[in-house]
Amino acid sequence: MGMGEELLAGVDERAANFEIFRDSIDPAWITEALAATGTATIRRRKLPAEYVVWLVIGMGLLHDRAITEVVRHLDLVLPTPTGGRGTVSGSAVAQARSRLGPAPLAALFRQTAATWATQAADADRWRGLAVYGIDGTTLRVADTPENLQAFGRPGSRHGDGSGYPQLRLVALMVPRGHVLAGVAVGAYRTSELTLAAELWPLLPAHSITLVDRGFATYSLFHQLHDPVAERHWLTRKKKGLTIRHVETLGPGDALVDLVPSRATRARQPDLPARIRVRAVRYHRPGFRPQMLLTSLRDPIAYPARELAALYHERWELELGFDEVKTHTLERNEALRSTVPARVHQEVWGLALGYNLVRLAIARAAAHAGVPSLRIRYRHALLLVRGFWASAWHAAPGVLPQRIALLHDELATLVLPERRPRRYPRAVKIKMSNYPRKRPRRSRSNPK
Repeated sequence: MGMGEELLAGVDERAANFEIFRDSIDPAWITEALAATGTATIRRRKLPAEYVVWLVIGMGLLHDRAITEVVRHLDLVLPTPTGGRGTVSGSAVAQARSRLGPAPLAALFRQTAATWATQAADADRWRGLAVYGIDGTTLRVADTPENLQAFGRPGSRHGDGSGYPQLRLVALMVPRGHVLAGVAVGAYRTSELTLAAELWPLLPAHSITLVDRGFATYSLFHQLHDPVAERHWLTRKKKGLTIRHVETLGPGDALVDLVPSRATRARQPDLPARIRVRAVRYHRPGFRPQMLLTSLRDPIAYPARELAALYHERWELELGFDEVKTHTLERNEALRSTVPARVHQEVWGLALGYNLVRLAIARAAAHAGVPSLRIRYRHALLLVRGFWASAWHAAPGVLPQRIALLHDELATLVLPERRPRRYPRAVKIKMSNYPRKRPRRSRSNPK
């Protein structure tokens, strides 16, 4: 048995609190990710590379704990020569994370997401098509000179920018299971369209992608057009897109031609002169009329009414971002890593941890006979955190029973069915706790 296999066996024997996730992440995947990126531990260390992988995932799920506490709660340090429980300093943890780098976590995420997202999408198809969605968001990072130089920060009316540097993140998600299929990370000034270019190749055949209208460009429609593999898209029309009516298919349903603007044609002269798509107009009471554009041109196989309902599932991505920011990160959106390499590493660990919780929820939902989106994410996360933080106290022999009890508890967190939204979304102004400070009146003009 080689050194890497011995360390992996050590992980299996000591890290009993990973049992809840061992049937999701094959230990061989971790070994392959470390080997492919050249970061496998060769000599014996207190924190081998395999342990650091779980540490970074634990940092995402136990965001309310200090990093050294995560190490202690997950029992990640190798025992001392005398058999006692090992300890490790904060600087040693930082050094171990720097040695590992972000590449193994990125490789592990891509390998696991390819399996998990495909399974989640296949479990709940729409008219034979796997449903995906794509959208972007931002995350604050620690305010250090290194992070500021790498990621930048938003501007402000005062000219000195916001309080924290921020990174931009674009996610490809299975909206019907909230499972991340792909993530692209860049500096704040990097456009979402640029980051999304890394994710389009991940779309499988026989799928439909719900695209936010911010991504809806003529060149993207041409890029995604793939009638052979049947990779379809659905988005809402935005201003600036020129359409020409071709044929009426039904009430509010028509075939149209998209025409590129002069600027688009000047930048990309190889684009076709037109792209034929389908336009669906609909009007929900209390909302403004909307127009959807899609590559699904068959009105019999894909009814207009169902397309309108399907597009509104794009909001599931916003709910997924809320689960990450509000619940997983405890409303503290600032990642704690102080250098860019560890920031990227932390993002991949956060994405892995989120998917792992979502998989546990999916199993509990199957046990309860309900869709996975009807299981409370917040309470499920707290139960998983409690299991991780206390599992090292339990004897290995009772862990299977505890895991079964955990899944039973998760199955009790069933939400009622969602009610349809009847009023438009609106931003409500938060009332201040302090009285308004009014400007002082001039003596020359007391009024």
